[in-house]
Amino acid sequence: MVSKLDALELRARMVVEGFIAGLHKSPFHGFSVEFAERRHYIPGDPIKLVDWKHYAKSDRYFIKQYEEETNLKSYLLLDVSKSMGYSSGAVQKSEYAATLAASLAYLNLKQRDAVGLVTFDENIRSFVPPSSKSGHLVRLLKEISAQRPSDKTNIAATLHVMAERIKRRGLVILISDLLDDPAKIISGLKHFRHDKHEVIVFHIVDPRERDFAFQDEAIFKDMETGEEITTVPWQIKKAYAESFKEFTSKLSLDCHQSRIDYHILDTSQPFDTALYTFLAKRARLF
Repeated sequence: MVSKLDALELRARMVVEGFIAGLHKSPFHGFSVEFAERRHYIPGDPIKLVDWKHYAKSDRYFIKQYEEETNLKSYLLLDVSKSMGYSSGAVQKSEYAATLAASLAYLNLKQRDAVGLVTFDENIRSFVPPSSKSGHLVRLLKEISAQRPSDKTNIAATLHVMAERIKRRGLVILISDLLDDPAKIISGLKHFRHDKHEVIVFHIVDPRERDFAFQDEAIFKDMETGEEITTVPWQIKKAYAESFKEFTSKLSLDCHQSRIDYHILDTSQPFDTALYTFLAKRARLF
């Protein structure tokens, strides 16, 4: 558990710090990336505020200086159902989603925003209330790294339960492969919008789910029901592509009409799009 937690934290830090470095060199403006800073120690400053880790590296005394916590509360809704365990290559959807959730948690806390976490399959598995306190990132990462894909999906049920539970207006971030009834998913998302929450949807897919580039005769197995179908992929590729496009187009259109940000990400893509989407949404809220 410790090694997995450390690996997840390292990935999240690398993703976010790399993104920030690139952002500072980019032409994008209109939002700030304001983080905790340090200043030189001045005699009379409370000793408890000394950054001892920085002292160990530099042999100089610095004081941690934090901005005030913002009023934004974000909720990461992470799908951990069995279908998220699929992979056509090295990265499972669940691993990609976990890294994305960890990176967003890290970025939220860097911004001094409170962030919470919900993990779910057909039921809510865990709920960590939003906080921006020291040590909260470790709690979130520990919960994320403990999850394993299992059981069926019931996205709408989780959305409705959380919409009832979250009373104060906030930012809801759904991370899921959305393999459920699209009409029910949209109904759940609209529940949040009815209560004035802002919503971002990150639709996680495997590259093969997107292009169906399978070559040989294959057996396709539903990871949640166990149902199997034997077929020659090229014979059904066109029909599959049309069905996939119809599915994602409907989700995208329905989200757009409800003023919900929808983004489809496959597991071969960098995380920059998702992180920029979060910052852009955050900027519009302040």
